[in-house]
Amino acid sequence: MQNDAMPSGARGRVAAQVEANGRPDGIPEATVARLPVYLRALYGLAERGVSTVASEALATAAGVNSAKLRKDLSHLGSYGIRGVGYDVDYLVYQVSRTLGLTQDWSMVIIGAGNLGRALANYGGFVSRGFTISAMLDSDPAIVGSRIARLTVRHVDELEGVVLRHKVSIGVIATPAGSAQAVCDRLVSAGVTSILNFAPLVLSVPEGVDVRKVDLSIELQILAFHAQRRSGSADRVRGAPPHAVIGRPRPAAQELAAQG
Repeated sequence: MQNDAMPSGARGRVAAQVEANGRPDGIPEATVARLPVYLRALYGLAERGVSTVASEALATAAGVNSAKLRKDLSHLGSYGIRGVGYDVDYLVYQVSRTLGLTQDWSMVIIGAGNLGRALANYGGFVSRGFTISAMLDSDPAIVGSRIARLTVRHVDELEGVVLRHKVSIGVIATPAGSAQAVCDRLVSAGVTSILNFAPLVLSVPEGVDVRKVDLSIELQILAFHAQRRSGSADRVRGAPPHAVIGRPRPAAQELAAQG
C-alpha cells in the first residue's frame, strides 16, 4: 500500500523498477534474508483473517524491531499508511514477487536417505511455488522405490533430469564424501542455485549461489546459550585444561600425574 505523502514521481520510479526487474534495485542482502521471515508472518496474519497490520505488530510477529522492518519494506517500495498500517494481501504479493515466488521453481533432491525423504514429504514446498521434480540416489536398494509421489532415479540421470525438468534449484542431501562431486555435476548441468545439507563447505564458481543448512551448528549454538543460562560456563572456566570435554591431556602431564 503506497503512502499518499510519497511524491508521485518517486512512486513512478519505484513502479518502473519493479516492473522492469521484478524488484527494486539495490536491496541489501540482509534485507533479502529477512524477507522470508516477513512473508511467513504475513501468511500467518492472512490465515487469521487479518487484512491490515501495523508495522509494530508485524515486526513483533517477525522478531525484528519496527524501524528495521519499515526500512526493509521501503526497499520494495512499500510504505504503510499512518494510522492504518500495511495491507496484508498486497504486502504478501510484494514480498513474494521480490523473492521470485510468483513463478514456479523446479527442484531436484540428490540423496534419498532419511533427510531426503523428509524433504520430499514436506508439503510446504508446493504451496510456496517450489516443485520437487525428481529424487536421485546411487543406492541400488533405494533406486526405483517410491518416496512421496516420486520414483527415485539413479544419480547417473542427473544431467538428463535437470534438462528435462528445467531444474533451477538443486538440493544436496548426501553424505559429505559425495557432496562436492554432486555439486560439480549440478553446476555443469546449468544449476546455479544449490541448497546444501551436507556437512561440507562446497566450492563453486562465481555466479552460483549456495545456501548451507547445518543442523549440528544450530544445535551447538543453542547449547552455548543454554550453558550460559545455566551458569555451567563458569564451572568449565574454573576446571583444569584436561577436564574440558574433548581436550586430551598432553603426554607429559599424564606421566607427571602417574609419577
